[in-house]
Amino acid sequence: MDLGLKGKWALVCGASAGLGYACALSLAREGVNLVVASRTPDRIEPSARRIAEQTGATVIPVVADVSRPEDRERLVAAVPQVDILITNAGGPSPGDFRDFRHEEWLAAIETNMLAPLEMIRLTIDPMIARRFGRIVNITSGAVKSPVDMLVLSNGPRAGLTGAVSGIARQVAQHNVTINNVLPGKFDTDRLRSNNTNRARKSGRTFEEEVALQVATIPARRLGTAAEFGDACAFLCSEQAGYITAQNLLLDGGLFPGLL
Repeated sequence: MDLGLKGKWALVCGASAGLGYACALSLAREGVNLVVASRTPDRIEPSARRIAEQTGATVIPVVADVSRPEDRERLVAAVPQVDILITNAGGPSPGDFRDFRHEEWLAAIETNMLAPLEMIRLTIDPMIARRFGRIVNITSGAVKSPVDMLVLSNGPRAGLTGAVSGIARQVAQHNVTINNVLPGKFDTDRLRSNNTNRARKSGRTFEEEVALQVATIPARRLGTAAEFGDACAFLCSEQAGYITAQNLLLDGGLFPGLL
């Protein structure tokens, strides 16, 4: 299927590795040119080169922290035009809520709720004017099924979900869609880190911890970054213009609810 994206420009945040990188790679394979962002120059620059070499797309790396207003402005200015916006930021540290101070809550809200909303604010009006825009927020399966250790992530991401639901309905008439992709357990550095912490606290090995998690997933495996990236790319396609204000849960069937 031709997704109708050749020649468009995408701004992909948190694209140096993991799910953000996978989204950028899938879009580049569809002929999309990219500005890819990360806080770490030693990771984003080689990642951008790999995507360009594999796909032939124009890929511009930008070192930026989306929680900083000046970095957000600079990031948007680096893109000739933002047809597609993928918001993505690393989740806060896991832990018990009793251990988190007020400043840590504010930082989590800034990074995982307010920064994506600000990125949308900076890019949405030109999308409306061109009558094409696709915005995908990478959030978390914890929005539907909160994770005990990820309390700092559960709240801000749920807040983002509520906020963009209303925004998406305001702009749908202009062929601008906003959707959230909620990853479950994907084989990424983030999940490996969380499983390492869980294993240490439980006294199990890392492999035992992973096996216990896989046993709860109906698909009986962890997700791959590539399949996540392709799902993201489809939501950005011309064909997905009637899909908006949705929360696409990719979790191998783990969540047992209907809604």
